[in-house]
Amino acid sequence: MRAHLRTVAVVALAAALLAWFLRNANLGLVWDEIRHGSPGMLALAIGTIVATYVLRAVRWRYLLLPLGDARLWPCFRTTVIGFAASALLPARAGEVVRPYLLAKEVGLSATAAFATIIVERLLDLLTVFVLFAMYLIVFDTGMASLDPAIFRALQAGGMAAGVLAVAVLIVMMVLAGHPERLAAWALRAERVLPSRVAVAVARLVRLFVEGLAVVRQPSRMATSAALSLPLWLSIAAGIWATSRAFHIEMPFTGSFLMLAILVVGVAVPTPGAVGGFHEAYRIGVTVFFHTPNDKAVGAAIVLHAISFVLVAIVGVALMLQAGLNLGRVSRIAARGPAQEAL
Repeated sequence: MRAHLRTVAVVALAAALLAWFLRNANLGLVWDEIRHGSPGMLALAIGTIVATYVLRAVRWRYLLLPLGDARLWPCFRTTVIGFAASALLPARAGEVVRPYLLAKEVGLSATAAFATIIVERLLDLLTVFVLFAMYLIVFDTGMASLDPAIFRALQAGGMAAGVLAVAVLIVMMVLAGHPERLAAWALRAERVLPSRVAVAVARLVRLFVEGLAVVRQPSRMATSAALSLPLWLSIAAGIWATSRAFHIEMPFTGSFLMLAILVVGVAVPTPGAVGGFHEAYRIGVTVFFHTPNDKAVGAAIVLHAISFVLVAIVGVALMLQAGLNLGRVSRIAARGPAQEAL
């Protein structure tokens, strides 16, 4: 019952955000804008999406190397399936599904693989913060004056996200250095939990910390951070190419600003970031790039389709090829990493 109520709440939130996004739009003019988007620039944007998922798979494979050598194709396939699951199911389901499917295929610990997903997300936050900081320090051409309140909010949010990511990475470095000690501490839960449950918790803690092995190796961590830069530059290129397809006057470096804005939109907990992504893009290009509202709405719809809908379609095809369906994927996500302790 609780799951059904959560689904209803998420759908209602997505519907409310979409209604807000479309509140001032002339749908006829929006459709005209979509029809007249530049095919060449949109093809470039689609190409950047392919590059982005290849780069995600390369980085993930590198993060997994301390656990075992996962080949690139399984990393790529399960990455696309995972992002498709997050686009179609609530609660970022793909973040659990992706490591579980890869671990099952290549013989790794699902819990340890899940730990690498957390490292990925922290690296993503740090990279977006670095690109946003570069924009503020090097490339800003006076856009802060266009809407000081929104710009100050972005600055504060970017700083907070960057500080939080660094703090969590430091905590992970400390934890990663003592996996057996942490497992021993977890076993103390026997005092309040049944012995079988306490042993399972201790095993999960040990496996999770083993998945943070990359954090214990500064050179490997630096390489992982370096791999994050071309990944996010590819995402930025997709934003820029789609915007230019609609003749929005955005320099490439302006996409660094849009990344920070879209990260806020994607944080809204709706499947596929529906609503939050759309409104974040609309606000960004209308406020900072003087874009008419209908053009911004059309570009937002197309950018979302390129970024999420295409991946969902390919991901579902790969699920079916692997003998999966959304129902089974949803059950895997609901059980989470704890299933490995059972």
